Amino acid sequence: MEHNESLYVPPVFRTASLVFYGFIFCVGLVVNFTALWVFALTTKRRSSVTIYMINVAVVDLIFILLLPFRMAYYSMDFWPFGDMFCRINAALTVLYPCLALWLFALVSADRYVAIVQPRHSKVLKNVNKAMLSCAGVWIMTLGGTAPLLFLEEDPDQFSNHTTCLKMHDIVYLRRDNPVHFTRLGFFFLVPMFIMVGCYIVIVDNLIHGRTSKLKPKVKQKSIRIIITLIAQVLVCFVPFHICFVFLLLEDSSQDYSTWGAFTTFLMNMSTVLDIILYYIVSKQFQDRVISVILYRNYLRSVRRKSRHTGSVRSLSNLTSAMI
Repeated sequence: MEHNESLYVPPVFRTASLVFYGFIFCVGLVVNFTALWVFALTTKRRSSVTIYMINVAVVDLIFILLLPFRMAYYSMDFWPFGDMFCRINAALTVLYPCLALWLFALVSADRYVAIVQPRHSKVLKNVNKAMLSCAGVWIMTLGGTAPLLFLEEDPDQFSNHTTCLKMHDIVYLRRDNPVHFTRLGFFFLVPMFIMVGCYIVIVDNLIHGRTSKLKPKVKQKSIRIIITLIAQVLVCFVPFHICFVFLLLEDSSQDYSTWGAFTTFLMNMSTVLDIILYYIVSKQFQDRVISVILYRNYLRSVRRKSRHTGSVRSLSNLTSAMI
């Protein structure tokens, strides 16, 4: 393929991308802004988990706010936003799964402390320590993705910066395989090992009855968080990274990968599925969601009553007119 040609993307994928990203943008924006509002502004007594949820909501929102630019790219078939913003877009796209997995690892470690080390939980689950952990993860992840802003070889130099090939860096460009595999090891395998290790020890303690001193509510909440994180990682992140490895290793000049597109969709779904995690973690978030549902049901009932009243009135007016 010549450099002056734009990447071929099937029309079906363009349409599906616009619909899917539009859905993710609308739902994800509402979910994560609500979560940020609940955890950051309305939660009076913060905990370590609250700090982690604030960070999850922030990274979700950063990723979601990039989606309109990607939608414009797919709909117009060229990148009108300039070279530097294309580099920033690529770096933030890579940053999302790296940062999300490390935050999930911190939540897993928090649950490990709550169940396996309850005596030391007050010391280890300190809010300040949680904030320092999150700051360390942000610095580490930003440092790992910042090199994408300073690519020596510009893949768009023959196309007048209109194709934004750098948006496909994580899937299609193989010139920096050692860097990609290092990033994979540190930002995918390491947090995965932390999560799996925590869950193995937690399950072992639950099976052998070493958590009898814990309150049943704490156990149930921890188990729900663990199940949610495992399901979300297996569905959204594992297929994406497995596909990523195969695409890096295969010797092919094919521009478009259906498997790559599908696993990217799954990875994007994580920004919406986080609502399950928010719902389990926070009673206030539960109350907020329930209040919204009840308010909608109330509005529907009012509309039904008004329609019924209006039909009865019109019927009585018709009857009086006939008389």
